[in-house]
Amino acid sequence: MKEGFLAGGALIAVGLLLELSAGPVEWGVFAWPVNGVVLAIFLAVIIAMHLLRKEVYAFRFLSTYQAAIPVMCYAVVLTVVMGLTRQSADGRWIYNMLTFWPFVLTYVYMAVIVGLVSMRIVPALKETSCPRTPAPRRPRKILAALFHLGLFITMTTATLGNADMQRLKMITVIGEPEWRALDQQGRIVEMPMSIELKKFIMETYDDGSPRRFASEIEIQTKSGKTVAATVDVNKPVEVDGWKIYQYGYDTEQGAQSSTSILELVSDPWLPYAYAGIYMMLAGGVLMLFMGLKPARRQSAGAGNERKEDQV
Repeated sequence: MKEGFLAGGALIAVGLLLELSAGPVEWGVFAWPVNGVVLAIFLAVIIAMHLLRKEVYAFRFLSTYQAAIPVMCYAVVLTVVMGLTRQSADGRWIYNMLTFWPFVLTYVYMAVIVGLVSMRIVPALKETSCPRTPAPRRPRKILAALFHLGLFITMTTATLGNADMQRLKMITVIGEPEWRALDQQGRIVEMPMSIELKKFIMETYDDGSPRRFASEIEIQTKSGKTVAATVDVNKPVEVDGWKIYQYGYDTEQGAQSSTSILELVSDPWLPYAYAGIYMMLAGGVLMLFMGLKPARRQSAGAGNERKEDQV
């Protein structure tokens, strides 16, 4: 366990040095197809580490609980700090954790560990078809594989997919089709569609404060498709991979506003991250539903399990 905490601490120290020397992580350089290449290399490295685990102690160590528990502790601490500090796209250090090197390296390290554990568990599923395998161990192996694979898919796709996510603001005016939006740095981005505001809707309480505001819009795509929809707060409209949210309006005009501000979000890797989350949930729910208990340890005569099989 000491080795695990020392390795995690050393990784955070390296992250701090990178933060001081190179600045925050620039996710923009990992946009497609770079992130696809990085993912392929990452998977190849994990496979190589798995195949060489018997010859290299460090690779074998990474698939044990002595390595997993310390990195989870570091990840929890950094995540708590992230939740307690105000995060900003323009922030530095702990005020923008997604670009903070110690945070990123810790989660990459944890993804490596989860990947190595998954590489061990998946081949072990073949044992479930063996009549000599104890019946209680068969579903345990399946659920363990489901959970670890889901966690690995979620961590890798959510991290690498961050470079391809776009969150834009579009200011629309009644009767004027708009195809330009602004990114978080205020740069103009031409959209693959035009949006025309047909009507702005506002419902108020008795004291005049807004109870609901929404926009009736018409969307024209490059393929010639026309979509008429009403965008409400927390009820987005999805067109060609883009989710369109109601964001704001001209507060001075209020209910008479002829301007509506929309937020457009594109996250092409999100379905894969959701697939991983659903796999984890399925593993957890099935484990709870089946009421499985940890398998009894084998007798001393049968031999002890290796430490790498305890994760």
